[in-house]
Amino acid sequence: MDATIVNFRLGRHTQTPNQMIILPKGISVKEKAAELVGKKVVWKSPAGKELVGKISAAHGSKGAVRAIFETGMPGQSIGQKVIIE
Repeated sequence: MDATIVNFRLGRHTQTPNQMIILPKGISVKEKAAELVGKKVVWKSPAGKELVGKISAAHGSKGAVRAIFETGMPGQSIGQKVIIE
């Protein structure tokens, strides 16, 4: 399943570099997004490196999910596609 990285997980004074908000294609409600919890997420960098993460929770009420990656994500990843396996 394809998805798009929307942003880092943000707080009022903090930005968590290894947690991203992801919007899966074709999912628009929180209940369907909650079914994706535990699945693997893969982002391929332009240099060919793969960064792997895991969906941890639904985020908001419009179908977005929160993913925790093993390392910090670069800012260039925002707006790019990821694969949910």
